[in-house]
Amino acid sequence: MTTTSEQDRVLIFDTTLRDGEQSPGATMTHTEKLEIASMLDEMGVDIIEAGFPIASEGDFQAVSEIARRSKNSVICGLSRANFKDIDRCWEAVKHAARPRIHTFIGTSPLHRAIPNLDQDQMADLIHDTVSHARNLCDNVQWSPMDATRTEHDYLRRVVEIAIKAGATTINIPDTVGYTAPRESADLIRMLIEEVPGADEITFATHCHNDLGMATANALAAVEAGARQIECTINGLGERAGNTALEEVVMALKVRNDIMPYSTGIDTTKIIGISRRVAAVSGFAVQYNKAIVGKNAFAHESGIHQDGMLKNAETFEIMRPEDIGLSETNIVMGKHSGRAALRSKLKDLGYEVGDNQLKDIFVRFKELADRKKEVYDDDLIALMSDTDASAGQEHIRLVSMSVQCGTTGPQQAEMTLNIDGQEHSTTATGDGPVDATFNAIKAMFPHEARLQLYQVHAVTEGTDAQATVSVRMEEGGAIVTGQSADTDTVVASARAYIGALNKLVVRREKVVPNAVSTA
Repeated sequence: MTTTSEQDRVLIFDTTLRDGEQSPGATMTHTEKLEIASMLDEMGVDIIEAGFPIASEGDFQAVSEIARRSKNSVICGLSRANFKDIDRCWEAVKHAARPRIHTFIGTSPLHRAIPNLDQDQMADLIHDTVSHARNLCDNVQWSPMDATRTEHDYLRRVVEIAIKAGATTINIPDTVGYTAPRESADLIRMLIEEVPGADEITFATHCHNDLGMATANALAAVEAGARQIECTINGLGERAGNTALEEVVMALKVRNDIMPYSTGIDTTKIIGISRRVAAVSGFAVQYNKAIVGKNAFAHESGIHQDGMLKNAETFEIMRPEDIGLSETNIVMGKHSGRAALRSKLKDLGYEVGDNQLKDIFVRFKELADRKKEVYDDDLIALMSDTDASAGQEHIRLVSMSVQCGTTGPQQAEMTLNIDGQEHSTTATGDGPVDATFNAIKAMFPHEARLQLYQVHAVTEGTDAQATVSVRMEEGGAIVTGQSADTDTVVASARAYIGALNKLVVRREKVVPNAVSTA
């Protein structure tokens, strides 16, 4: 039972590796999942939902390995309401020092219709599956998916059943982002006050951002008595995303005067993991994103700048260093050495080994030869590009030359290395980028459809690097690629190739239809 002295502690449950990875195109590699899990563990996340073990062999292996490597966090796996899922989940998480099974079923009228169960049949299934999970693991979380659209009488009934069956955490998901802050608080308050045994367990809140209220709904639930927030880095997740970890954590930190709750998160690690998740997922952080956006601590208005010069607190409610942002922006150049580069990368949140530094230094020098000044954002783009090009390189750009201008046709000459063999071709297109993509497709035929092509400048000036993002779809699988270069067409080619490399990996995997938005 939660004591009075503990009631101010809010547990942070991160589901970036499960719900976050379900964002179309956000699939991470095994190595990337292990890296993100390690960063979450180090920053003080209480519970890491490492994946959905039944979904695929790759997911099972990732959850198992994360469980073995975890040092501090509880490692949780997701399972549907059946014995096979739960057994598979337990096999994956049992290696953790502190394992948890999270099982769920949709309880709203719309979701009950999917398995064609009436209320009594579903109640029996909830009892049996939660009991089965508890017989395997003493830390069991249960979720009534689409709880915010479930009849209150039935929700109270099934929550009581799950508690009696052995659930230690009851999560109340706003699966489709339908609720509002007052309603979110009222729902949690009702369950705590009216369900027998509610005072013996932890209530959690899991909010989606379809109406832009995920953070507000989560904080309202906490004020009503929830003591676990389910969230993701950068708010990554299905559709409009989930509650953003950085937002709820910093809201509780900055407004501790009106929300007297604490977390165990080391907030100085926020910007580092935000950048890493953006890089491996291919989902760039919008410039005006709260806490971690590029403009979150930028001031352009003359009045704002004047106020900042006189007193930073005039227009800043938190300090950049609170989330791990370096206050300095030392310009690097072609005369900068390895030691300076390593120090700068460390300031930006990147710890690199000697071999990795050697490779990065070569690329840094190439960039410095093309740019007069290399800024922090240039180095972040360089690191993201380095990570994106590491491993999985079935296809690699060897060389390219593009002809463009007002007189056509636009033409691209290109050489690719495909599985160790070099191939060359020339292709034309409606512009240099189209010609480039046509050349790649001629050498590596595929049916993938380009869903998104996006370019933005990393810094100011005509010599700025361009970061190019592409999203491609093939047979229902969506992948993203990202690359940065001072030559926009080169960046475009590398981003396109990066996405194709991910598609090759996806083709080698068999993933059953076992996804969830709980």
